[in-house]
Amino acid sequence: MDKPVIAGRVPIPVELEAGKTYAWCSCGLSSNQPWCDGKHKSTSFVPVVFKAEETKTGFMCNCKYSSKPQFCDGAHNKL
Repeated sequence: MDKPVIAGRVPIPVELEAGKTYAWCSCGLSSNQPWCDGKHKSTSFVPVVFKAEETKTGFMCNCKYSSKPQFCDGAHNKL
């Protein structure tokens, strides 16, 4: 698998908590989108681990083709 699976064609709004660490699914295989559940282990993909800088609603990329993972940049509109 050299390209991610498109998990969805709209971003997923989530409440991010300042200081909390998250693991965003980059492969598209997770059953817990947009978060990693370990299904990438049979691929070359790894989750994007990040710490939220502030408490806010984040619009997480669900198509997996954003140029600024883990957040949506509208790439799903071009797929």
